[in-house]
Amino acid sequence: MTSDRDSQGAPAARLAASRPDSLTYRDAGVDIEAGDALVERIKPLARRTLRPEVLTGIGGFGALFELTGKYREPVLVSGTDGVGTKLKLAFQLGRHDTVGIDLVAMSVNDILVQGAEPLFFLDYFACGRLAVDVAAEVVGGIARGCELAGCALIGGETAEMPGMYPDGEYDLAGFAVGAVEKSQIIDGRGIIPGDVVLGLASSGAHSNGYSLIRRVLERSAPDLAADFDGRPLADVVMAPTRIYVKPLLALMRALPVKGLAHITGGGLLENVPRVLPDAVTAVLDRGAWTRPKLFDWLQAEGGVADAEMHRVFNCGIGMVVVVGAEHASRAAHLLRAAGESVFEIGRIEARREGQPQTVVV
Repeated sequence: MTSDRDSQGAPAARLAASRPDSLTYRDAGVDIEAGDALVERIKPLARRTLRPEVLTGIGGFGALFELTGKYREPVLVSGTDGVGTKLKLAFQLGRHDTVGIDLVAMSVNDILVQGAEPLFFLDYFACGRLAVDVAAEVVGGIARGCELAGCALIGGETAEMPGMYPDGEYDLAGFAVGAVEKSQIIDGRGIIPGDVVLGLASSGAHSNGYSLIRRVLERSAPDLAADFDGRPLADVVMAPTRIYVKPLLALMRALPVKGLAHITGGGLLENVPRVLPDAVTAVLDRGAWTRPKLFDWLQAEGGVADAEMHRVFNCGIGMVVVVGAEHASRAAHLLRAAGESVFEIGRIEARREGQPQTVVV
Protein backbone atom coordinates (compact mmCIF):
# COMPACT_ATOMS: atom_id res chain seq x y z
CA MET A 1 0.00 0.00 0.00
CA THR A 2 1.32 3.46 -0.91
CA SER A 3 1.08 6.52 1.29
CA ASP A 4 1.78 10.25 1.03
CA ARG A 5 3.62 10.13 4.37
CA ASP A 6 7.21 9.21 5.10
CA SER A 7 8.24 6.53 7.56
CA GLN A 8 8.01 9.05 10.43
CA GLY A 9 4.43 9.97 9.52
CA ALA A 10 5.26 13.43 8.11
CA PRO A 11 3.12 14.56 5.13
CA ALA A 12 4.71 14.50 1.67
CA ALA A 13 4.17 18.27 1.59
CA ARG A 14 6.70 18.61 4.43
CA LEU A 15 9.29 16.75 2.39
CA ALA A 16 8.65 19.00 -0.61
CA ALA A 17 9.02 22.11 1.50
CA SER A 18 12.42 20.94 2.70
CA ARG A 19 13.83 20.83 -0.83
CA PRO A 20 16.32 23.63 -1.61
CA ASP A 21 14.46 24.42 -4.85
CA SER A 22 10.99 24.41 -3.25
CA LEU A 23 8.56 26.75 -5.02
CA THR A 24 5.99 29.14 -3.59
CA TYR A 25 3.08 30.96 -5.21
CA ARG A 26 5.13 34.15 -4.98
CA ASP A 27 7.94 32.44 -6.93
CA ALA A 28 5.34 31.75 -9.64
CA GLY A 29 4.48 35.45 -9.73
CA VAL A 30 1.43 35.72 -7.46
CA ASP A 31 1.76 37.73 -4.25
CA ILE A 32 -1.08 36.76 -1.92
CA GLU A 33 0.06 39.26 0.71
CA ALA A 34 -0.15 42.09 -1.83
CA GLY A 35 -3.69 41.04 -2.67
CA ASP A 36 -4.63 41.05 1.00
CA ALA A 37 -3.07 44.50 1.41
CA LEU A 38 -5.11 45.80 -1.52
CA VAL A 39 -8.35 44.49 -0.01
CA GLU A 40 -7.59 46.36 3.21
CA ARG A 41 -6.92 49.55 1.21
CA ILE A 42 -10.18 49.12 -0.72
CA LYS A 43 -12.49 48.55 2.25
CA PRO A 44 -12.77 52.19 3.41
CA LEU A 45 -13.25 53.32 -0.20
CA ALA A 46 -16.12 50.87 -0.66
CA ARG A 47 -17.70 51.86 2.66
CA ARG A 48 -18.15 55.42 1.37
CA THR A 49 -20.38 54.12 -1.41
CA LEU A 50 -22.70 51.92 0.65
CA ARG A 51 -26.47 52.18 0.43
CA PRO A 52 -28.90 50.97 3.13
CA GLU A 53 -29.82 47.96 0.98
CA VAL A 54 -26.29 46.49 1.15
CA LEU A 55 -26.20 43.62 3.64
CA THR A 56 -22.55 42.53 3.38
CA GLY A 57 -19.16 44.17 3.15
CA ILE A 58 -16.15 43.62 0.90
CA GLY A 59 -14.38 40.28 1.34
CA GLY A 60 -17.11 37.65 1.21
CA PHE A 61 -17.70 35.10 -1.54
CA GLY A 62 -20.75 37.03 -2.71
CA ALA A 63 -22.38 40.39 -2.07
CA LEU A 64 -25.93 40.72 -0.75
CA PHE A 65 -28.26 43.52 -1.77
CA GLU A 66 -31.85 43.74 -0.55
CA LEU A 67 -34.55 45.10 -2.84
CA THR A 68 -36.72 47.11 -0.46
CA GLY A 69 -40.35 48.14 -0.70
CA LYS A 70 -39.34 51.21 -2.71
CA TYR A 71 -40.43 49.38 -5.89
CA ARG A 72 -43.85 47.89 -6.64
CA GLU A 73 -42.90 46.06 -9.85
CA PRO A 74 -39.11 46.23 -10.00
CA VAL A 75 -37.33 45.28 -13.19
CA LEU A 76 -33.58 44.72 -12.86
CA VAL A 77 -31.41 46.30 -15.55
CA SER A 78 -27.78 45.22 -15.93
CA GLY A 79 -24.83 46.44 -17.94
CA THR A 80 -21.15 45.69 -18.38
CA ASP A 81 -18.34 47.55 -20.09
CA GLY A 82 -14.66 48.40 -19.96
CA VAL A 83 -12.46 51.43 -20.59
CA GLY A 84 -10.96 50.31 -23.90
CA THR A 85 -7.63 51.52 -25.20
CA LYS A 86 -7.82 54.67 -23.11
CA LEU A 87 -5.97 52.43 -20.67
CA LYS A 88 -2.94 52.57 -22.99
CA LEU A 89 -2.73 56.32 -22.40
CA ALA A 90 -3.17 55.77 -18.66
CA PHE A 91 -0.13 53.46 -18.70
CA GLN A 92 1.87 55.89 -20.85
CA LEU A 93 1.07 58.89 -18.68
CA GLY A 94 1.10 57.09 -15.33
CA ARG A 95 -2.44 58.28 -14.61
CA HIS A 96 -4.55 55.70 -12.85
CA ASP A 97 -6.89 57.74 -10.64
CA THR A 98 -9.60 58.56 -13.20
CA VAL A 99 -9.97 55.43 -15.35
CA GLY A 100 -12.06 53.95 -12.55
CA ILE A 101 -14.55 56.79 -13.00
CA ASP A 102 -14.62 55.95 -16.71
CA LEU A 103 -15.32 52.32 -15.86
CA VAL A 104 -18.33 53.13 -13.68
CA ALA A 105 -19.66 55.77 -16.06
CA MET A 106 -19.77 53.48 -19.07
CA SER A 107 -22.05 50.98 -17.32
CA VAL A 108 -24.23 53.22 -15.17
CA ASN A 109 -24.95 55.64 -18.02
CA ASP A 110 -25.96 52.66 -20.16
CA ILE A 111 -28.53 51.31 -17.71
CA LEU A 112 -29.73 54.82 -16.92
CA VAL A 113 -31.07 55.29 -20.45
CA GLN A 114 -33.76 52.68 -19.76
CA GLY A 115 -34.88 54.63 -16.73
CA ALA A 116 -32.98 52.52 -14.19
CA GLU A 117 -31.45 53.79 -10.98
CA PRO A 118 -28.02 52.17 -10.55
CA LEU A 119 -28.01 50.16 -7.32
CA PHE A 120 -24.65 48.44 -7.15
CA PHE A 121 -21.43 47.94 -9.07
CA LEU A 122 -18.73 45.28 -9.25
CA ASP A 123 -15.32 45.54 -10.86
CA TYR A 124 -12.76 43.15 -12.34
CA PHE A 125 -9.11 44.21 -12.21
CA ALA A 126 -6.61 41.92 -13.93
CA CYS A 127 -2.83 42.30 -14.08
CA GLY A 128 0.36 40.33 -14.50
CA ARG A 129 1.91 41.53 -11.25
CA LEU A 130 -0.09 43.37 -8.60
CA ALA A 131 1.19 46.86 -7.79
CA VAL A 132 -0.85 47.75 -4.73
CA ASP A 133 -0.47 51.53 -5.05
CA VAL A 134 -1.58 51.55 -8.69
CA ALA A 135 -4.49 49.21 -8.02
CA ALA A 136 -5.59 51.34 -5.08
CA GLU A 137 -5.60 54.43 -7.33
CA VAL A 138 -7.76 52.62 -9.86
CA VAL A 139 -10.21 51.38 -7.24
CA GLY A 140 -10.27 54.83 -5.68
CA GLY A 141 -11.54 56.12 -9.03
CA ILE A 142 -14.13 53.34 -9.15
CA ALA A 143 -15.35 54.30 -5.69
CA ARG A 144 -15.54 57.96 -6.72
CA GLY A 145 -17.56 56.99 -9.79
CA CYS A 146 -19.95 55.01 -7.62
CA GLU A 147 -20.40 57.99 -5.33
CA LEU A 148 -21.22 60.20 -8.32
CA ALA A 149 -23.75 57.63 -9.52
CA GLY A 150 -25.23 56.98 -6.09
CA CYS A 151 -24.59 53.23 -6.33
CA ALA A 152 -22.73 50.89 -4.00
CA LEU A 153 -19.35 49.38 -4.81
CA ILE A 154 -20.46 46.01 -3.54
CA GLY A 155 -17.62 43.74 -4.59
CA GLY A 156 -15.16 42.79 -7.28
CA GLU A 157 -12.28 40.59 -8.31
CA THR A 158 -8.54 41.27 -8.43
CA ALA A 159 -6.77 38.73 -10.63
CA GLU A 160 -2.99 38.52 -10.61
CA MET A 161 -2.00 36.40 -13.62
CA PRO A 162 1.74 36.23 -14.33
CA GLY A 163 2.56 36.15 -18.01
CA MET A 164 -0.86 37.39 -19.14
CA TYR A 165 -0.11 41.13 -19.15
CA PRO A 166 3.07 43.17 -19.67
CA ASP A 167 4.61 44.73 -16.55
CA GLY A 168 2.83 47.93 -15.60
CA GLU A 169 -0.36 47.12 -17.52
CA TYR A 170 -3.75 45.87 -16.41
CA ASP A 171 -7.28 45.44 -17.70
CA LEU A 172 -10.60 46.56 -16.27
CA ALA A 173 -14.20 45.48 -16.58
CA GLY A 174 -17.24 46.71 -14.70
CA PHE A 175 -20.72 45.42 -14.01
CA ALA A 176 -23.68 47.56 -12.92
CA VAL A 177 -27.14 46.51 -11.79
CA GLY A 178 -30.05 48.90 -11.45
CA ALA A 179 -33.80 48.83 -11.06
CA VAL A 180 -36.77 50.57 -12.65
CA GLU A 181 -40.52 50.30 -12.17
CA LYS A 182 -41.93 48.18 -14.99
CA SER A 183 -44.38 50.94 -15.88
CA GLN A 184 -41.57 53.52 -16.09
CA ILE A 185 -39.15 51.75 -18.43
CA ILE A 186 -37.89 54.17 -21.10
CA ASP A 187 -37.89 52.40 -24.46
CA GLY A 188 -38.46 55.20 -26.98
CA ARG A 189 -41.72 53.76 -28.31
CA GLY A 190 -43.57 56.99 -27.59
CA ILE A 191 -41.24 59.21 -29.65
CA ILE A 192 -43.13 61.04 -32.43
CA PRO A 193 -42.43 63.77 -35.00
CA GLY A 194 -42.21 67.17 -33.32
CA ASP A 195 -40.43 65.92 -30.21
CA VAL A 196 -37.33 67.85 -29.17
CA VAL A 197 -33.81 66.42 -28.93
CA LEU A 198 -31.68 67.84 -26.11
CA GLY A 199 -27.98 67.19 -25.82
CA LEU A 200 -26.00 67.13 -22.57
CA ALA A 201 -22.38 68.20 -22.89
CA SER A 202 -19.66 65.59 -22.59
CA SER A 203 -16.50 66.08 -20.56
CA GLY A 204 -14.36 65.12 -23.56
CA ALA A 205 -13.96 61.96 -25.59
CA HIS A 206 -15.19 59.91 -22.60
CA SER A 207 -13.99 56.32 -23.23
CA ASN A 208 -14.61 55.89 -26.93
CA GLY A 209 -12.56 56.34 -30.07
CA TYR A 210 -9.23 56.03 -28.29
CA SER A 211 -7.66 53.79 -30.90
CA LEU A 212 -8.11 56.67 -33.33
CA ILE A 213 -7.09 59.26 -30.74
CA ARG A 214 -3.88 57.36 -30.02
CA ARG A 215 -3.17 57.13 -33.75
CA VAL A 216 -3.59 60.89 -34.09
CA LEU A 217 -1.30 61.46 -31.10
CA GLU A 218 1.33 59.18 -32.62
CA ARG A 219 1.14 61.03 -35.93
CA SER A 220 1.22 64.57 -34.53
CA ALA A 221 3.50 63.84 -31.52
CA PRO A 222 2.29 66.84 -29.48
CA ASP A 223 3.69 67.90 -26.14
CA LEU A 224 1.08 66.42 -23.80
CA ALA A 225 2.19 68.77 -21.02
CA ALA A 226 1.61 71.87 -23.17
CA ASP A 227 -1.37 74.14 -22.65
CA PHE A 228 -4.43 73.12 -24.62
CA ASP A 229 -7.46 75.37 -24.25
CA GLY A 230 -6.47 76.26 -20.69
CA ARG A 231 -5.36 72.81 -19.55
CA PRO A 232 -2.51 70.43 -20.34
CA LEU A 233 -3.39 68.26 -23.33
CA ALA A 234 -2.85 65.17 -21.15
CA ASP A 235 -5.65 66.37 -18.84
CA VAL A 236 -7.95 66.95 -21.81
CA VAL A 237 -7.48 63.51 -23.37
CA MET A 238 -7.69 61.75 -19.99
CA ALA A 239 -10.73 63.65 -18.66
CA PRO A 240 -13.04 61.04 -17.11
CA THR A 241 -16.43 60.20 -18.59
CA ARG A 242 -19.25 62.34 -17.25
CA ILE A 243 -21.80 60.51 -15.10
CA TYR A 244 -25.32 61.75 -15.79
CA VAL A 245 -27.22 59.63 -13.28
CA LYS A 246 -28.40 62.04 -10.60
CA PRO A 247 -29.57 64.92 -12.86
CA LEU A 248 -31.43 62.56 -15.20
CA LEU A 249 -33.09 60.57 -12.42
CA ALA A 250 -34.34 63.88 -11.02
CA LEU A 251 -35.59 64.89 -14.48
CA MET A 252 -37.47 61.60 -14.88
CA ARG A 253 -39.24 62.23 -11.58
CA ALA A 254 -40.26 65.72 -12.71
CA LEU A 255 -41.59 65.16 -16.23
CA PRO A 256 -42.01 62.51 -18.94
CA VAL A 257 -38.80 61.54 -20.74
CA LYS A 258 -39.46 59.70 -24.00
CA GLY A 259 -35.98 58.54 -24.89
CA LEU A 260 -32.36 58.60 -23.76
CA ALA A 261 -29.23 57.68 -25.68
CA HIS A 262 -25.76 57.33 -24.17
CA ILE A 263 -23.32 58.47 -26.85
CA THR A 264 -20.60 55.84 -26.70
CA GLY A 265 -18.91 53.76 -29.42
CA GLY A 266 -20.67 54.54 -32.67
CA GLY A 267 -20.99 58.23 -31.85
CA LEU A 268 -24.11 60.24 -32.59
CA LEU A 269 -24.93 58.43 -35.81
CA GLU A 270 -25.21 54.94 -34.34
CA ASN A 271 -26.39 55.51 -30.76
CA VAL A 272 -29.38 57.82 -31.22
CA PRO A 273 -31.15 55.35 -33.58
CA ARG A 274 -31.03 52.71 -30.84
CA VAL A 275 -33.87 54.50 -29.03
CA LEU A 276 -35.95 55.59 -32.03
CA PRO A 277 -39.02 53.87 -33.52
CA ASP A 278 -38.53 52.86 -37.16
CA ALA A 279 -40.93 55.53 -38.44
CA VAL A 280 -38.94 58.56 -37.23
CA THR A 281 -35.53 60.12 -37.63
CA ALA A 282 -33.56 62.57 -35.49
CA VAL A 283 -32.35 65.60 -37.41
CA LEU A 284 -29.51 67.21 -35.48
CA ASP A 285 -28.22 70.73 -36.12
CA ARG A 286 -24.42 70.73 -35.94
CA GLY A 287 -24.42 74.45 -35.18
CA ALA A 288 -26.67 74.06 -32.14
CA TRP A 289 -23.96 73.07 -29.70
CA THR A 290 -20.42 74.04 -28.94
CA ARG A 291 -17.99 71.34 -30.04
CA PRO A 292 -14.99 71.17 -27.68
CA LYS A 293 -11.64 72.16 -29.13
CA LEU A 294 -10.36 68.60 -28.66
CA PHE A 295 -12.57 67.33 -31.47
CA ASP A 296 -11.60 70.19 -33.79
CA TRP A 297 -7.94 69.33 -33.14
CA LEU A 298 -8.44 65.59 -33.66
CA GLN A 299 -10.27 66.21 -36.93
CA ALA A 300 -7.63 68.59 -38.23
CA GLU A 301 -4.59 66.55 -37.14
CA GLY A 302 -6.06 63.26 -38.32
CA GLY A 303 -7.74 64.52 -41.48
CA VAL A 304 -10.93 62.85 -40.25
CA ALA A 305 -14.09 63.33 -42.33
CA ASP A 306 -17.21 64.84 -40.73
CA ALA A 307 -19.21 61.61 -41.05
CA GLU A 308 -16.40 59.64 -39.43
CA MET A 309 -16.22 62.14 -36.55
CA HIS A 310 -19.94 61.73 -35.91
CA ARG A 311 -19.70 57.93 -36.17
CA VAL A 312 -16.70 57.54 -33.82
CA PHE A 313 -16.86 60.35 -31.25
CA ASN A 314 -19.51 62.01 -29.12
CA CYS A 315 -18.32 65.37 -30.55
CA GLY A 316 -19.26 67.15 -27.33
CA ILE A 317 -22.64 65.49 -26.64
CA GLY A 318 -22.43 62.68 -24.10
CA MET A 319 -26.14 62.04 -23.58
CA VAL A 320 -29.19 62.69 -25.74
CA VAL A 321 -32.61 63.32 -24.18
CA VAL A 322 -35.85 63.22 -26.20
CA VAL A 323 -38.88 64.98 -24.71
CA GLY A 324 -42.17 66.33 -25.96
CA ALA A 325 -41.97 69.87 -27.31
CA GLU A 326 -44.19 71.05 -24.46
CA HIS A 327 -41.61 69.87 -21.90
CA ALA A 328 -38.40 70.94 -23.66
CA SER A 329 -37.95 74.31 -21.97
CA ARG A 330 -38.58 73.01 -18.46
CA ALA A 331 -36.38 69.96 -19.03
CA ALA A 332 -33.49 72.17 -20.12
CA HIS A 333 -34.03 74.44 -17.11
CA LEU A 334 -34.02 71.54 -14.64
CA LEU A 335 -30.91 69.99 -16.15
CA ARG A 336 -29.03 73.28 -16.13
CA ALA A 337 -30.04 73.82 -12.50
CA ALA A 338 -28.51 70.41 -11.75
CA GLY A 339 -25.20 71.49 -13.27
CA GLU A 340 -25.48 70.17 -16.83
CA SER A 341 -24.65 72.13 -19.99
CA VAL A 342 -27.72 71.61 -22.18
CA PHE A 343 -28.28 72.31 -25.88
CA GLU A 344 -31.42 71.94 -27.99
CA ILE A 345 -29.73 70.05 -30.78
CA GLY A 346 -32.54 68.84 -33.00
CA ARG A 347 -36.03 67.63 -33.75
CA ILE A 348 -37.71 64.33 -34.42
CA GLU A 349 -39.18 64.12 -37.92
CA ALA A 350 -41.14 61.56 -39.90
CA ARG A 351 -38.69 59.27 -41.63
CA ARG A 352 -38.55 59.20 -45.41
CA GLU A 353 -37.92 55.96 -47.25
CA GLY A 354 -34.23 55.12 -47.15
CA GLN A 355 -33.41 57.98 -44.79
CA PRO A 356 -30.92 57.25 -41.95
CA GLN A 357 -32.39 57.44 -38.46
CA THR A 358 -29.96 60.15 -37.40
CA VAL A 359 -28.87 62.98 -39.66
CA VAL A 360 -26.41 65.71 -38.69
CA VAL A 361 -26.92 68.83 -40.80
